Amino acid sequence: MNKDTRLVTAGRKPDENFGIVNPPVYHASTITYPTVAAMEKAKENRYESVYYGRYGTPTTFAFEEAVAALEGGEKTIAVPSGMAAIAGPLLALLKAGDHVLMVDNTYHPTRHFCDGVLADFGVETTYYDPMIDGGIADLIRPQTKVVFVEAPGSQTFEVQDIPAIAEQAHKAGATVIMDNTWSAGYFFQPFERGVDISVQAATKYIVGHSDAMLGVITTSRELFPVIKARTVGIGYSAAPDDCYLGLRGLRTLAPRMARHQETGLKVAHWLETRPEVAEVRHPAFPSCPGHEIWKRDFTGSSSLFSVLLNDYSKKGVAAMLDGLELHAMGASWGGYESLIVPIDPSNSRSATRWQHAGPAVRIHCGLEDADDLIADLEKGFERLTAAA
Repeated sequence: MNKDTRLVTAGRKPDENFGIVNPPVYHASTITYPTVAAMEKAKENRYESVYYGRYGTPTTFAFEEAVAALEGGEKTIAVPSGMAAIAGPLLALLKAGDHVLMVDNTYHPTRHFCDGVLADFGVETTYYDPMIDGGIADLIRPQTKVVFVEAPGSQTFEVQDIPAIAEQAHKAGATVIMDNTWSAGYFFQPFERGVDISVQAATKYIVGHSDAMLGVITTSRELFPVIKARTVGIGYSAAPDDCYLGLRGLRTLAPRMARHQETGLKVAHWLETRPEVAEVRHPAFPSCPGHEIWKRDFTGSSSLFSVLLNDYSKKGVAAMLDGLELHAMGASWGGYESLIVPIDPSNSRSATRWQHAGPAVRIHCGLEDADDLIADLEKGFERLTAAA
């Protein structure tokens, strides 16, 4: 079945819900049982059935089933945020004395979690060059239990060779976790490329409307009980209303991602022609590190990319951004509205050095008309050069 069809049909069980097309929102804490035998059976299967509200409800399970179909995994676990989706499997697989290899261009909060929580728990983190490919074998130790990848990086957009890294990790018995948020699980199939656990901030493209916090962890059936036990044990429980919004967002993910891709590419190509721009960091551009890997492993591109500007002042960049009408300033992305934020990747590198000395911005192209977005940015460039 084509993935677009799976997105529309997965998790739908009208026959179990009085013929209702969308699974209703089940609010639940306590679940009651008619007999001791029934309760004991529920306890045995508590990770995959409604035993207590924290384990999930039919709304949660419908959403999880649909995400697993999207990503090509066996099981999905819904959690309250993207950061929870990252922290959950790391806490499940690592203990004091273990070692994790973390890609150097990772999402900022992931670095903070490694340097803070994991360090406090006695887990050592080594950051590595995102373009290391199979050379990661030289960094793997006997204590290395997890290799964490993110492709492309959420600020600098290097595209990692996931199969080459996964091959070396598996030879050493390490588990590969991937942050797959940029592709939404739609443009990249992680389990076909050697990934063992795929995580996403479903807050972004899956929800798609900037109105819910949600994360997803997709795993093999073998890893599912370990990850589920830990996420439940530390109290992660995605709200049924948010799972409903995530499931609703999944139904329109295919056309939204097509529009995000089309608009993003048109805006990015226009930006590449501007004299104010030194470089556009977009995986679909030959100048982007890992572009050939992107062409090999991805089926498309999403809406998020960075623009490296020439040597303009902070005052000039502020003048450019402050007057934009269609590009709001906000830390998230993946919703229907376009966003832009100033970035400084040099503040979050340790294994590699960020080479660009000038200012940079990250852009998320929403569902507005591309020409209107270009006109908005063109006026911004006028303010930028006037303030220089």
